[in-house]
Amino acid sequence: MIRFERLIAATAASAMALFLLASSAAAQSGHPAAPTEAATKHAQLTQHRLILQVNTNDPAMMNLALNNATNVDQYYSDLGEPVEIEVITFGGGLHMLRDDTSPVKDRLKTIAENRPSISFKACGNTQENMGKAESKKIPLVGQATVVPSGVVRIMELQEQGWSYVRP
Repeated sequence: MIRFERLIAATAASAMALFLLASSAAAQSGHPAAPTEAATKHAQLTQHRLILQVNTNDPAMMNLALNNATNVDQYYSDLGEPVEIEVITFGGGLHMLRDDTSPVKDRLKTIAENRPSISFKACGNTQENMGKAESKKIPLVGQATVVPSGVVRIMELQEQGWSYVRP
């Protein structure tokens, strides 16, 4: 029994020594041993990241996605918290970002000018396939950024913890 108590006392003393050593090293390096309240709040603030998928050539669906994007952006703006939103298009949804067929071209321009937290991604695979089918280069609006694959982009962002919504 005495051996067991000595083992417990030695373990507790070792743990305390490690804690004091870590605290001392952290204090010397200028880094706190535990996250501060401000650091924790900052970490929470950077977690607002949203994917909105558009994969149909339906103006109502495109407008719904844009409404969702602007509403989420406004909500977090009102709270003073940052947000990142990517509207990712592929398949028939690429028409949303096509310069020659977009029914929401004016809205895209306005949103891009006024809400920098919202970006628009166009699927490169879809653009290439549409180009082959139409025997022409598919022009995109200036607000669009091409990604190799819209579906892969969604998958990779979800793996990084982004929230996913399909309006």
